[in-house]
Amino acid sequence: MRSKGVGGVRPRQASPRALAIAGGVALIAIVAIVLGVVLGSGGSGGGSGVVTKSDIQGLPAVGSQTDAVALQGAAEANNLFKGIPQTGLVLGKPSAPVEMLMFIDVQCPICRDYEVSSLPTIVQKYIRNGKVQLHVQPWAFLGPQSFTGRLGVIAATFQNKGYEYAKVLYDNQGAEESGWLDGKEMAAIAASVTGLDLARWQKDANGSAAKQIEHAADRLATTYKVSGTPTVFIGKTGGQLHDIVAQGLAPTLQDTEQALDAQLAGA
Repeated sequence: MRSKGVGGVRPRQASPRALAIAGGVALIAIVAIVLGVVLGSGGSGGGSGVVTKSDIQGLPAVGSQTDAVALQGAAEANNLFKGIPQTGLVLGKPSAPVEMLMFIDVQCPICRDYEVSSLPTIVQKYIRNGKVQLHVQPWAFLGPQSFTGRLGVIAATFQNKGYEYAKVLYDNQGAEESGWLDGKEMAAIAASVTGLDLARWQKDANGSAAKQIEHAADRLATTYKVSGTPTVFIGKTGGQLHDIVAQGLAPTLQDTEQALDAQLAGA
């Protein structure tokens, strides 16, 4: 049972993972159709595509949390990850003994709750000190803007700013499939990320490299049998990762900390 809308902190509850595994084949077919519709006309950074040049007009050439156009939560998002090694979709030191793999959907309200209420504690307590390395995978299943929206996150990772971008996005998330995450909103989020080159980001959001990464995320989700978001796997770095909660339940901060502490105790 999927929750709807954007609310406050939710207790442990049913998540989209309650969807039947048997529906996986149908979901893959739907994903293929949606991708064909929303991405088939995407260019390589020209005047058409997921984010157009007109979408970034009037915005600063380089994003800044202090600019007048910066969205709510920009300062918090930029400061949260400042100084932490970030390479593409990976946050944290390569030497971290424990790995955390997280599947998200940019439109998922439960992902929003987890990102806003739980992730800051995880970052400060486990990732900043080098104990845990986080690998995020932008999956998509809630609708067309999940597919196009995640390209904004992926494009930001090419400048090692994907985590800041995702945090600003969730801080300003609208209701599922309400049309909120269009090209202009994606560009406004980019303008709120300090140091992000908007022209490069716009080109990357429409490029083939971003599409390759999203396809890789889809394949990984299939490998891990992910059927909803947020889904969190934790384990020793380089070893087997395990889903930290029972199927159909969204992870809480307590769930995550217990799983991380258990792995760190044996590291």
